[in-house]
Amino acid sequence: MLITLAPDYIPSDDEEFMNPTQVEFFRQRLLRWRHDLLMEANGTLASLSEGGILEPDITDRASVETDRALELRTRDRARKLIGKIDQALARIEAGTYGYCEETGEPIGLKRLMARPIATLSIEAQERHERQERIQRDD
Repeated sequence: MLITLAPDYIPSDDEEFMNPTQVEFFRQRLLRWRHDLLMEANGTLASLSEGGILEPDITDRASVETDRALELRTRDRARKLIGKIDQALARIEAGTYGYCEETGEPIGLKRLMARPIATLSIEAQERHERQERIQRDD
């Protein structure tokens, strides 16, 4: 089923949760986000493959190396984020997107708008984080 979204469509609590229009909205949002991350990664690859560090000054060279290391860490984060986006897209295909993995309850539109890759409701996420803190303190 092909759904065409209005350019100014924003999901609303007045609608049925995860109706086909909302699902399509989040699918398109995730796909755009993934595309943007891949474009940034391609730009990084191109800049890193342009050659070695040619700075004659050791301080300048260290600065360039630090910048490259930071860029590589950023790209690694983006790579992991792309994996989470792919998982969210798979949940859309499976019909489970927007529902908490622990409780099965709706995650909520505000949370999904802020973090479209969320897998837990706010309450479940808070429980999870409290449990992590307790285990870390032991």
